[in-house]
Amino acid sequence: MNEPRYRRRKEDRPAEITAAAFEAFAENGYDATRVDDVARRAGVSKGLLYLYFKTKEELFKAVIRNFIMPMVDALKTEVESSELSAEAFLRGPFLDFAKRVPKSPAKILVRLLIAEGPKHPDLTAFYWDNVVSQGLSALSQIIEKGVRDGSFRQSALNDFPQLLLSPVMFSIVWSIVFQSKHALDTDKMLEGHIDMILRAIKRNDDQTGAA
Repeated sequence: MNEPRYRRRKEDRPAEITAAAFEAFAENGYDATRVDDVARRAGVSKGLLYLYFKTKEELFKAVIRNFIMPMVDALKTEVESSELSAEAFLRGPFLDFAKRVPKSPAKILVRLLIAEGPKHPDLTAFYWDNVVSQGLSALSQIIEKGVRDGSFRQSALNDFPQLLLSPVMFSIVWSIVFQSKHALDTDKMLEGHIDMILRAIKRNDDQTGAA
């Protein structure tokens, strides 16, 4: 019998259990994952696991907190503290963020939410409240900044910041379903998308004069 991989200090146990839970959810899906399997992967007893996480739902939320929310929180912090122009932010920090997402654990969690989210509205609501809505709010701040300083014109992005994220979601779905059939350079696609968006919304001198 293999030794459990997670053999560290007591204070490390929640993170170890969460990492084991992520592996189990990724391999089996949410519904098919059993708490016993998570405990075995983490090298702890089922009773000990329940001292930290009372339910499987709490385990899944912990996975979101540990693996996804830090990315979104970092983006929000950068939006609030950055002195970059709106265009420079979209071409720089946001594009870097967008490129990382399809290669991150977010890909696994999005797959699970698409497949099983309708059966678990509480988990979907948690992901919306703590990940999606926070990301959209940060993007809205950047778009509004560009409109306020005159570099962007009013556009559909003001009402639908989701348009900035749509190729990110497409990249995740493509990597899950079609990448083995047709390799897609998602980094270059995202670069092209941001470039097209900016060409469409930038207020240049010619547009200002014609207004």
